[in-house]
Amino acid sequence: MPELQELLVEEMQDLLHAEHQLLKALPKMARAAHEPELSRAFENHLEQTQAHVERLEQAFGILGVKAKTKVCKRMQGVIEEGQEKITEGKEKRNFIADLGLAAAAQKVEHYEISGYGTIRAVAEKLGHKNVVNLLSETLAEEEKADQLLTKICIPILDEASHDSEMGTQKEATGGSHKTARGRAMRS
Repeated sequence: MPELQELLVEEMQDLLHAEHQLLKALPKMARAAHEPELSRAFENHLEQTQAHVERLEQAFGILGVKAKTKVCKRMQGVIEEGQEKITEGKEKRNFIADLGLAAAAQKVEHYEISGYGTIRAVAEKLGHKNVVNLLSETLAEEEKADQLLTKICIPILDEASHDSEMGTQKEATGGSHKTARGRAMRS
């Protein structure tokens, strides 16, 4: 199955380039995040991403192939979107900017999850158990990173929702920011 082996190597090269791009993007995202937990998640994922690069390099070694990259245009596009979110976020309220950053980060995670899932399946079909183990470890970390971003966004979404409700109540009362509950307590 030389063509399948070639596909595996090419897809690993693509992911290696994607991970290298992410090593440059994550520090920018961490600095742009307003929510400390989101910033920490980006910083922690930066450390994991370095491990992902090392695992891919190990996998290349196991396959007896030189670890080199193949330009990953898809990741370039997703990272460009993330940079746009950073730039646009400077003009937005903090929670909206952070939600945009998290959305961009989850697009990255979803791309990586699909990529690692595919190459793990190919490596498994080819009988490369040690490569499968390395890819499985990275895939699990990517899935956890995605889940963590969702978890971090829940209170940010609650804040955005609360802020939106306050704005609606303010408009309904002719500009007053008092809530119905606050008026009832004074009565």
